[in-house]
Amino acid sequence: MEEIVLKCHKVAGGKASGKALVTAHPVSFWGGIDPKTGSIIDKKSDAYRKSISGKIFVFPFSRGSSTSSAVFLEIARLKKAPLAMVNIETEPLLAVGAILSEKLYGMRIPIVDHVERNPCEVIRNHDFLEVDADNSAITVIRKELKGVQ
Repeated sequence: MEEIVLKCHKVAGGKASGKALVTAHPVSFWGGIDPKTGSIIDKKSDAYRKSISGKIFVFPFSRGSSTSSAVFLEIARLKKAPLAMVNIETEPLLAVGAILSEKLYGMRIPIVDHVERNPCEVIRNHDFLEVDADNSAITVIRKELKGVQ
């Protein structure tokens, strides 16, 4: 087992832990994620058909329109949101969606960015993460599993 601690910047506060879902591609919440299932529906994505629901979602940045916060709110309302999000740089409208999800639905979704090392390169799918946005830290716990990359 390997443990890596990364410093980061808090965007939306809170703590969460769970398995990572990592994509190296930017994500569009409008048309790239199905709010009903939480699945990535962008066929160009390396995480196509994987669900962000109940995962720590690691991606470089979101791309797209001003509807990011509305789509994210719908994902939260339908209880298909990720446990937390880790990215290189957070789009302000996505942060608004996460902040409003707490106000409207009582769902706190921590977001961190500006990680000291590129999270899409350091963190792997299936790594267990502890995201502590309030203390600006991510702990990566990696168990080497046979057949899992």
